[in-house]
Amino acid sequence: MKSLFIFIISFLSINFSAQALSETQKLESLCKVWGFLKYYHPHVAKGELDWDKQLFEKIDELDIIRDKEQLSELYSKWINSLGKIDECKKCSKEDKGKVYFLRNFDLNWMNNQKIFNKKVTQQLLFIQNNRNLGSSHYWGKGGKKVYFRNENSYGSKFTSKEISLLELFRYWNLVEYFFPYKYQTDQNWNDVLTEMIPKFLMINNDESYHLTLAELVAKTDDSHAFLYSPLISAHQYGRRKVPVEYTYTEGKLVVTKIIKNKFNEEIPLKSGDVIYDINGRTIPQMVNSFGKYVPTSNSWGKITKVKNLFLFSNNDSVNLKIEREGQNLTVTAKTYLLKDILLEKQAAQQKWKFLDTDKRTGYVNMGIIEKSDLDDMYRDLKFTTSIIFDLRNYPKQTIFPLSRLMLPEKSIYYQFNFPETDYLSKFYSAKNSIGRKNPDYYKGNVIILADENTQSQAETTAMMLKQHPKARVIGSNTSGANGDIIRFKIADMDTCFTGLGAYYPDGRETQRIGIIPDIVIKPTVKGVQEGKDEVLERALHYIKTGF
Repeated sequence: MKSLFIFIISFLSINFSAQALSETQKLESLCKVWGFLKYYHPHVAKGELDWDKQLFEKIDELDIIRDKEQLSELYSKWINSLGKIDECKKCSKEDKGKVYFLRNFDLNWMNNQKIFNKKVTQQLLFIQNNRNLGSSHYWGKGGKKVYFRNENSYGSKFTSKEISLLELFRYWNLVEYFFPYKYQTDQNWNDVLTEMIPKFLMINNDESYHLTLAELVAKTDDSHAFLYSPLISAHQYGRRKVPVEYTYTEGKLVVTKIIKNKFNEEIPLKSGDVIYDINGRTIPQMVNSFGKYVPTSNSWGKITKVKNLFLFSNNDSVNLKIEREGQNLTVTAKTYLLKDILLEKQAAQQKWKFLDTDKRTGYVNMGIIEKSDLDDMYRDLKFTTSIIFDLRNYPKQTIFPLSRLMLPEKSIYYQFNFPETDYLSKFYSAKNSIGRKNPDYYKGNVIILADENTQSQAETTAMMLKQHPKARVIGSNTSGANGDIIRFKIADMDTCFTGLGAYYPDGRETQRIGIIPDIVIKPTVKGVQEGKDEVLERALHYIKTGF
């Protein structure tokens, strides 16, 4: 009986050690090992090997791998074939002057005993401790920022499983080692890889290739990110459009302008119509369906990015349910190719102006004012009691000269996290100051108008203006995407993500949250129909009453 018990235990132990690995487990480990060696192994990082070719070979070799020991043997031989690594004494030294940010740093996958044996784990740890320092064949450094280079392009068409997996592995590792907000994604980045591998294995045509890549990019939850795919635009969203302008509010679309078409045909919509259903789907349902492929930092950013797609179609018409003057109507609106829609030239906007006859309140459109305009603007508005800076747009690099006019003294307005290029996936923090000692600073109220369109440089500008002693932000939460971007390509398509982390001076996050207004006000359907700017009106009310 005792012998039988020992036999069963021994059998189970042997069976456990030889437990079969799934295709996803094998490919997941390959992605991580390949990416780690690409950036950490000194010989690989210097570009001494055709690293893409090595990946293709290993993908093929995985077909005959069944269990952990076989997989570990494959990795151990691979690592040994890459050449001897010299001991790196500098690698063990940390810069005492740096404040490190480690929430993105996680190489614990090396210790996964279900995937790697001790020998492979030790080999990987040795490479980590004697890693490549500084820039490499695959990325360079400009100041404190990085850029990617020397990545082969295999085109945007689906050609093979191996190339599709390469693009997945390439992108996943770029995020793994260079994206400062990886720790903030809704889905753990390791789990993203587990989910996406089967989806990439199922790709069988160009459209599914692009859509799956777009879904991957959307997993960054970063409003800076995008994937430029004409194929998705044409097939998924459509080439034709209902010729109207509209705004999104309260979960509906409010038509603000009817645009003429080349054929001088009338459409069954009027300015002020409220669209709440398109081809049987509510507007929130459309946001959700498009949102799977559109990367944004939050729900309001999702709406900002997808709202312009709602009235596109490949069909000659769309069916709409609308509200008009208290009645619910169903209409069929014809769509037109963009070349047949007659866009009117926008009237020139004033860069700055007075909002009252006694010149007590100034207004600055931050989306169009240039650096060269600032001195003239300040000369005109310096003696007002309030200046409203409209940041519901994207400014033109005016933050630094504007700070020297508006702020009383030099102040820390943001903390940035930069990539630690001697230890990838680690970042370090540095506080940024702005302004100067300025007794002639602006003494009145500083009002900042913000909403979901306030993104990146606009958010940084808002944070600068917040340093003014009489500043107030009025509107709604901003986009929540801040820090310079890194542009690159995947599958020969343009893409990017945020490259630097940006935080409040005390370390609080703005990414995904946005800048929270002091006074919250959002447009309403009624206000849009009446042509009101309710955010601006609320700012004027604050100036008049103090609350």
